[in-house]
Amino acid sequence: MQSWLPFYLTNPDWASYRLGVFVCVNCSGTHRDLPDISRIKSIHLDFWDDSLVEFMKTKGNAASNAFFEKCVPAYYYRPQQHDCVILKDQWIRAKYERREFTGEKQFLQQVYSADLYEGILWKKGKDNKQFLKRRFVLSKTDFTLRYFTKGDKPKAVISMKNIDVVFQPEKIDHAHGLQISYLEEERTRNLFVYHDKSLEIVSWFNAIRATRYAYLKKIYPDARNSVLVPLITRSNIKEGYMEKTGPTQWEPFKKRWFILNLSDRKLSYFKTSVDALELGAVFIGTEAHGYSVRECQPKQARGGRWKFGVTLDTPGRQFVFLCDQEEDQREWIEALKEVMAQPMLLQHYNTEANMRRMKK
Repeated sequence: MQSWLPFYLTNPDWASYRLGVFVCVNCSGTHRDLPDISRIKSIHLDFWDDSLVEFMKTKGNAASNAFFEKCVPAYYYRPQQHDCVILKDQWIRAKYERREFTGEKQFLQQVYSADLYEGILWKKGKDNKQFLKRRFVLSKTDFTLRYFTKGDKPKAVISMKNIDVVFQPEKIDHAHGLQISYLEEERTRNLFVYHDKSLEIVSWFNAIRATRYAYLKKIYPDARNSVLVPLITRSNIKEGYMEKTGPTQWEPFKKRWFILNLSDRKLSYFKTSVDALELGAVFIGTEAHGYSVRECQPKQARGGRWKFGVTLDTPGRQFVFLCDQEEDQREWIEALKEVMAQPMLLQHYNTEANMRRMKK
């Protein structure tokens, strides 16, 4: 049986014998919910008669993608292996059920690519855990995202210049949880939102990406999509809790939620994982500019938890963090070294200068 599998698939467990594609066990669940479009069989456990085997040979994922993904917009997010279920589910439905990318139904893409996109989302309050309904308006005219508490005066106007959007279902404790981040006076602010309908929240996600992409096209009119698409969202390569002490290293350690971003070279920290406002941030330069990271045994190391130390040296200060697990310690050190290994760009020098100026 294995001899007729496409070379680009590694040990697929399932196949849709109606579409002629091979799928993983996770995606097979969504395919089962589309019985009029897709029918699933196990590659190893189910019987395949000769006609189905021949059909699969004539089809395959490459041929299927050439048809069903013919017109995927550059900004539209294609789910990766470790993405949340909702993104994968809606991608499969958009691709096979709604046929959004075949070129037959371009009007479906107008929903999230329109010049104006608005609706109601549940938004977490700044100082509490309560989610309240808020009206959001996304505009390509001035490249902004606005939200309103009441009336016509927006509570916030967010520029596409520094916006970032990512699904965070575990953090928000909702399957449709979305985190929208942006910079305000060089400090990161977070909005945590969700919508009860999965299609609607994924449409919001791609609508923000579409508007951000349009902004980038205006700023860099000659840049290719291969350059622009990675810039749509910032790259957070590591996040999680560590404990942090003060400048003299004799202050009590306090538990903080840290996010390390590769794009802007910032290690930001918050009181909790769902805080609206960044408490502070550390710029991460290169080793050539005086930045380094290593394991350490802190002066105030405690027994049990939070005993795996990380020392981060910068030109202006030494930072000491404590991790809960040795694995976390290793991952944070590797992630920080990954940022330090990347060359500094002009915008990074500007970010570093602005952060130093704010701390004076």
